Amino acid sequence: MRQRTKVLAGTAGLALAIGASQILPGLGLTAADHLDPPGRTDPNVDSTPDRAADIADLYAWHTADSVNIILTLSGPQATDQPANYDPDVLYTVNISNAGSRVDTEIPIYIRFGNGPTASQAGVQVSNVPGTTSPIVGAVETDIARNGVKVRAGLFDDPFFFDLQGFMDTANTGTLSFMSNRDFFAGQNLTGVVLSIPRNRIENGNNLIDIWAETSRFGGQI
Repeated sequence: MRQRTKVLAGTAGLALAIGASQILPGLGLTAADHLDPPGRTDPNVDSTPDRAADIADLYAWHTADSVNIILTLSGPQATDQPANYDPDVLYTVNISNAGSRVDTEIPIYIRFGNGPTASQAGVQVSNVPGTTSPIVGAVETDIARNGVKVRAGLFDDPFFFDLQGFMDTANTGTLSFMSNRDFFAGQNLTGVVLSIPRNRIENGNNLIDIWAETSRFGGQI
């Protein structure tokens, strides 16, 4: 089974200090996973890249009432390109809240499939805490059930990165980043947004670790 993994866990990941209502300082953060592994997702390496299984970024933060998670994939791409809804890819958002920081206590599964009409895709989100059945609805719509909110669709790429500044810095050794130069500006990607009541995720003062992975049904490395 072919897998694409975005890790936001452990010492190299994002930890939400839910009980303390803050994000702990000093923790490593792995945010981007574009074109990884290159042998299966980078068009410069593979002439038929598996873009649907390529995680772009994973974002997670909390408010006083909710834990919000955004999983993006298949990007960046030009704005005239459609979203990528592949029914043969399973997206899993893993949540660890029991203190071990490496075990998944809450796996949330996301899949795309047929929507209410022949021209519209649908999304299914299952195993969300506090729900008794999968959350199902059309993409590009706001879906709400049992206090959980879901939206899947095409989004402007939220990741900011000055690629030219990075390359200039690497070549010269002098910091050359510019705050108004964004390589991802004007590009899109496919994304899934989840908003879950905070009391269904938190577990005392334990840190909350979140990471995601993709698996292609019938795929093979």
